[in-house]
Amino acid sequence: MALRSVLASVVVCSSIVLVGAQAPAQVPSGDSALVERGVERRSLDDPVSSVLAISIDGLNPDALEQLGAAGTPNLHDLMATGASTLNARTEHEKTITLPNHTGMVTGRRIEAATGGHGVTWNDDRRRPATVQAAAGRRIESVFTSIHDAGGNTALFASKTKFTLWKRSWPLSIDTTRIRLDNAVLTRSVRRDLVDHTRAFRFVHLSLPDAVGHDKGFMSKAYLRAVQRVDALVGEIVGAVRSDPVRAGSTAIILTSDHGGRGADHSDATKLANYRVAFMVAGPGVAAGADLYDLNADDYRDPGTRRTTYRASVQPIRNGDLANLALDLLDLDAVPGSEHNSALDLDVSLPD
Repeated sequence: MALRSVLASVVVCSSIVLVGAQAPAQVPSGDSALVERGVERRSLDDPVSSVLAISIDGLNPDALEQLGAAGTPNLHDLMATGASTLNARTEHEKTITLPNHTGMVTGRRIEAATGGHGVTWNDDRRRPATVQAAAGRRIESVFTSIHDAGGNTALFASKTKFTLWKRSWPLSIDTTRIRLDNAVLTRSVRRDLVDHTRAFRFVHLSLPDAVGHDKGFMSKAYLRAVQRVDALVGEIVGAVRSDPVRAGSTAIILTSDHGGRGADHSDATKLANYRVAFMVAGPGVAAGADLYDLNADDYRDPGTRRTTYRASVQPIRNGDLANLALDLLDLDAVPGSEHNSALDLDVSLPD
């Protein structure tokens, strides 16, 4: 598999940059750096060598429908050039930020007692100190799977609570940058895309959630925030597409941790909170396709239902992100994961 050839002499260099801290100097990397890390170039018929995952915190899909392509041109472009649904689901237990994001990178449900990752809180607490401590067992992630295969990874987040991941997988996240300002964070992502070759980047943008809590989800101010974050997504995607080689080898996955309406999003029984978007674009992805149409045998459009984990056919969930990224990179599923663990979420048309 493409990322499995690992040199015995691989040395992993990890860095974390918090707000107000100066970023360490980094040397631009390219194909030579990729070869040094033992990551082989992929053949033309299997072109994805990098996955860019973007989570827009608090993105209610109703905002995309209300604003339309004129108001959110970049998100609509991802839907037009890739496969998507505006009716994916969060984790069943909770519709809050840190639990759902941890599900995205572990492929697990939340509740530890039933095999989940155990992250039930949504703040900067230091105890439990790691995801593993919360679950009471070893918990792997998309970062560990890619690192073990010789790939380089990075986390870009706009909330400090994401330092939990760096504590949990310290050797597997090569670079962590936390910037509260979404525009500043976006510039950091753009520079990284140009300067570094990585197998996986996770980008978290918090603007809609912040404005939703302050002014109300689906308020006029919230819709303006969605338009602003759409422009930031456009800048990031533009950095991918500005280079033909990068564009031809990078897949983009975009989803959200929860929606929201009114003052809050914490009631996990409300449709506005548990319905999220899920988009995939890049080489080989079916342009303009509905993800449920592509996966009629394995995933079911839930309509307005919340859908428990007991359902024999699951809806597409934000937690499918980890294993979809690994599948695109031709790697096995995250050990112990549940969501998309069979790697059966299709984003291409049948052969």
